[in-house]
This record gives sequence, structure tokens and C-alpha cells, in this order.
Amino acid sequence: MRDPETANGGTPRSFPEAANALGAEPSAYLRQHAGNPVHWRPFGDEAFAFAAARDVPVFLSIGYAACHWCHVMAHESFEDQATADFLNANFVAVKVDREERPDVDAVFMAATQAITGEGGWPMSVFLLPDGRAFHAGTYFPPRPLPGRPSFRQVLEAVVDAWQERRDALVRNADTLARGLAASQPGSAVRLDRPPEPIGAALLSEAVESLAASEDPSHGGFGTAPKFPPSPVLEFLIRHAAVPPYAAPSDAAGSGTADAAREMAGRALAAMSRSALFDQLDGGFARYSVTRDWSVPHFEKMLYDNAQLLRLYVHWVRLGGAAGYPAAEAADVAGRTADWLLASLGLTATADAGVLPDALASSLDADTVVDGVHAEGASYLWTPAELAGLLGPGDGAAVARLMNVNARGTVTAGESPLHPAREFSAEDAVLWQRVRPALLAARSRRPQPARDDKVVAGWNGLAVAALAEAGAVLERPALVAAAEQIAAYLERVHWSAGAGGTPGSLVRVSHDGAARGIGGLLEDYAFCAEGLLALHSVTGRTRWYRLAEDILAAACGRFVAEGALQDTAGESEQVFNAQGRRAALDPFDNAAPSGAAAFAGALLSHSALSGSSEHRALAGKILGLLPPLAVRAPRAAGWLLATAQAALAGPVEAAVTGPDTPERAALHRELLLSPSPGLVIAVQDATKPDATPAVPLLLGRGPAPDGSPQVFLCRGMVCELPVGSADAVRERLATMVG
Repeated sequence: MRDPETANGGTPRSFPEAANALGAEPSAYLRQHAGNPVHWRPFGDEAFAFAAARDVPVFLSIGYAACHWCHVMAHESFEDQATADFLNANFVAVKVDREERPDVDAVFMAATQAITGEGGWPMSVFLLPDGRAFHAGTYFPPRPLPGRPSFRQVLEAVVDAWQERRDALVRNADTLARGLAASQPGSAVRLDRPPEPIGAALLSEAVESLAASEDPSHGGFGTAPKFPPSPVLEFLIRHAAVPPYAAPSDAAGSGTADAAREMAGRALAAMSRSALFDQLDGGFARYSVTRDWSVPHFEKMLYDNAQLLRLYVHWVRLGGAAGYPAAEAADVAGRTADWLLASLGLTATADAGVLPDALASSLDADTVVDGVHAEGASYLWTPAELAGLLGPGDGAAVARLMNVNARGTVTAGESPLHPAREFSAEDAVLWQRVRPALLAARSRRPQPARDDKVVAGWNGLAVAALAEAGAVLERPALVAAAEQIAAYLERVHWSAGAGGTPGSLVRVSHDGAARGIGGLLEDYAFCAEGLLALHSVTGRTRWYRLAEDILAAACGRFVAEGALQDTAGESEQVFNAQGRRAALDPFDNAAPSGAAAFAGALLSHSALSGSSEHRALAGKILGLLPPLAVRAPRAAGWLLATAQAALAGPVEAAVTGPDTPERAALHRELLLSPSPGLVIAVQDATKPDATPAVPLLLGRGPAPDGSPQVFLCRGMVCELPVGSADAVRERLATMVG
């Protein structure tokens, strides 16, 4: 058996006492359970009040729409009438979509890990009616397995303890809540204390620590299951961009730029040349069950693919390496961008060629075939299928090239397409010839379901990735798509403040309407980051001002009592579960931590605006890094990447002068620079006569002859301007160290 994959709050509502209440929920995951005989309720005050009134515990089940083992447990237990009857009689059952409510997921994941030493989805947690956890686990089978009780055994044991030893349960819940409160590192981000300085040696030591856990044979880190280490790879690429970064006298830093480049290149090459990357249609699966990336866990997530798209674009900017050339990475990036827009794009009209308004959250790991959930069924092949489709010669050649053998890697006879070797010129010709036929055949199979909810933060990640991909790959349609998505976020998810009050961001929308909880710190941070990246590419004032407004709102919402927190207290039950203390998680998970992303966005904005307050707050958040950099660098990749940008300056570039091809050439040279954290301000071509909105542009104009030029600055102190792309390139090379 594989490891299991490692919603709603606000106004109380009244539900019938004996009914499943998920049918009207917008979440695709919750609606997947609307037909269960379990009397599920969405997370919220009503459900917990009902448990208190009935004097029964809450059974909290957390998962997400694309989760294979969530489907398995649903079929085995939640669709079983006898199990449902027992649950309904003795518990109030609550379902949570972890993607809608990551605040709920995070605190109860911490509780599950504290209780069991492991975590994953589906997550099964037992709570007091005030929200404090007293028992937890992940997937429970319908019948006992070695080392794992059946779900019914667990339910019966909890009921027995609730009825016979409740005082002990309450004491355990109280102890756990106090322990979770004590473990929160949020108090480390104090606004009234100077941050600990971060130097070159610390980041070099982090590279060396990462090298010790790298899998040099297969790329990436650790063994199996193996996940794309996206935030860590961003740090390594930034570190590799600054060869003179460590002074010769710094022995700890000697050679780490080359080591960083090699580690990043091995991971990027291994992932894109494996079954993790969809060799037919583009896009990456969530993770690999195997160390060599040969058996993916088949769900495809927006947050993964947005990050990976940006990484492959940044590898192109870096210039690649002998073992993984930039041209190959550019192809992977282009195909990933195409997959994002084609497969996750949500449009207001079905007309061909319309850019998506926003991006959906995921494609399911499972495909429903004849009414049965089958993991990865859309993506699997047998040698006979390949021969029947392509003919005996090409079929056998493709089977050898893609490791499709008589003995399957996922089922007894079926395997995903996993390249057996780096393609030769002959292999590439063969693959280009057969790929259209394979893709067409696969498109006729049943397809995985899509979770159409729009998550603000993940779309913010996509805005940054698509904007930079469009600029670097010279594909204006990708930049246009980024602008379309940014406009959707502004129109649907953002409410502008009035009368001096800050605006607010809603985390999730469905069918073009926002609903549910307010955005979390990660939503504000990812959206601001994406908008600042989009501004750097387009020069449009609109995106800079919106990013500025979002950051101002985030400062007001998540900075409280001299500390930073991930949420603004959307749920009393979550507050109780973590010992009535606001939480801040500095660790990256599938996406960068909200705190690290917030620091990065603040740093970029301060470089454009000159805001000393934002620069100082970013520095205080980076104060979380020193104890993590060497001890746990794999969990602190985005903090490391942001620290790398801060140490580089970051460099500020102001492009001035008329909107001409010469200015476009200067702008493009900057967009192709791998300088860590480089920020770019360009006079808005749509408002050529307006006073610049970006302070970095104020007081800076064209050359005396009226031609465009670039001011390169650090800390708002600029060098003499330069007027050619070659000069820009040369000056940047001396400023990144």
C-alpha cells in the first residue's frame, strides 16, 4: 500500500439534524461526499454547537479533491451504510477541503503529527466540541492491517473513551493544545527587535547542508516518496547566479555557487526527463512514489506547476548547464505553460482562443472508469497498446524508450511514460513523430476530474510564472494570460478599501463569485508577488498599485500585537486547538510559507518604493532563518531565496525614456538577468505623460539626447545611467556579488 497523500466558516447556518449537508457547498471535494450516508457538515460554528448540544465528539475528516487515498477511504468507509450509521449516532461528522481552509488543515495536521508521528491525507481527527483535538490519524482501512486498526475499531475506541474516560480525554486535549501553542515560532517575528544579520557564510552553509541530503543519482532530495523541491530550487538558482558572492577568504562559501548550479540542474533535468512530467501533454504530477521519479502520484496541482514553470524559466535565465541545457528547459517551460492554460484555464466563454479568466486548482489523481476510481488510468500504457496504435516497429521502439514493459509499474501490466535515457537525436525524431497520435489516443480515454475552485494565492503564483515565462520565452500570449488572471483576482477576489480603510482579499471563488473565508497571509503574499512580477514585465501602473494596496492590507491584517501571524482568526475552533494563540508557520510545504513569501514581496516593494518600513519588516521575518538555514534548509527554501535577494541588494533598475525598440531592448536585457531579486520599473507606456507611480522612476528621465537609458541602483542609490544592452549586462555582472 502506498503512503496516503502527505471549508467553510463564518456565519452559522441551520441544517437538518439527520442529513448530509454538503450538497450546496461550492467545494468540489465537499460535493464529492454529498451523496455519502454520513451526515457530513461543513466546518463552522454550527457544526461545533451541534456537537456540544448533543454532547458528542466531532469527527473531522480533511482532504482535497485530487487526493487518491481520500477517494479510497470514502469508498471503503464513508459510503458504507453501517459505518455511516455508527458515525451519525456517536459523532458530528465534519468535512474540510484543505485547499479552501489551509488554516484548519495546518493546525490539525500539527496535532496529528504530534499524536501519531506522521501526517497525510485523508486526515482523521477527533475533537472536543470546542475544537481541541484528542486523537488523530490519517487513512484507516475498513479491516485491520498489520500496525493499523480498522476505522470501525478506532471509532468504537473513541466512543468508549468518551463515555468512560472523558476527563482523561479533556486533559489530553488541553495538554496537546498547550504543546501546540508552545511550539509556535510566531513570537520570533517581533517588530520591536532588530533582526539577526544574515551573511554570505550562512547561505553557503545552507547549500552544503542541502548537498548532504541530495540524491545525486536521481536528482532532488531524500528517497521516496519524492516531491518537487521547488522553493529550495529557487534558492539554489539564485545562489548559482552570484559566482563572486562569497569572498575568497570565506572558506565556507568557496565553490558553493557551482555546487548550487549542479544540484539545481540535476533536479530539474531528472524531473522533466521522468514520468513526473507528462511527456505527452506537459505539466507535472504532485510527487513520485519512487526515488527515480518513475511512478508519479498522478494528481496535477496548480501550485506545483506554477512554481515549476517559474523555476524552469529561471534556469533558462541562468543559462542552463552542460548537463541540462537552457533550450531543453525552455521547451519544458513552454509545454507546462500551455498545459496550465489549456487544462486548468477557466473562461467565461467557450469560444476557442479566449484567454482564461483564472486557473482551476487541480486535476484528480484518479479517473473514473466504469464507475470505479482508478489511479492514473488516463496516463497508463501497455506494450500491446503502443504496438496496436503505432504499429509493431514504432510501438516496440517507444515501449523501450519510455520504459513500458510487460510487467507494469502501476498495475500488473500498465506503466506511465518514463524515459529510459536522455533522448538522442534519433529518439527525439521518433518521439516527435509518434507524440501526436499518442496524445490523441489518450484524449479519447476517460479523463480525470478537475477541481474548478479558484484559490487567490495559487493564481498569484501563476501570474508571476506566466508573466516571466512570456517575457523570457518571447511569448506575449503568456503575458496577456497573466494580465487576464490578475484582472480576475482584482475583480472577484479583491475588495478595495474606502475612506482610508485597507482593502481585503477573499481566498476562494467558484463560478466567478468569491465566498468563504478571507485570504490568508499566503494569499496576500502570493498575489502581491505575482503582481509585482507582472509590473516588472509590463510596466503597467495598475499592477504596481494593486500590489501596494494588497501589501498594505496584509500589514494591517496579519501584524498584530507586535508579531506576525498566518491568519486573522477566522475560526474560534482553530484558535482553541492551538492553545488560543495565533500561529505562524515559517516552513515551506507544497508552496512557499506565507511568511517567507510575504518577506519576498515586501523586499521587492521596498526596492521599488523606497519603503524603509517594508524593508525592515522583511528583515525581521528573515530573522527566522538563522536557526533553520543549516538545520532544516529543505523546509526553508523560500526564506533562503529571499535572503539571497536581500544580500544581493536587491538590485533596482529604472528604465526611462520613450517607448521605442531601443527601450524594449534595454528592458529585455533586464528581464533576462538572473540577478537575485532584481526589480524593474518602466514608465507605463499607457500613461506616458503621467507622473510615475513607482518612486524608483521619480526624477529620472531619458538621456540628454532623448534616448532611453537604465539607472541601476541599490538601496535607492543609483550609478551613472547606461544606454545599451551590453552596458546593462556588464554592470549587472558587477552588482550581484
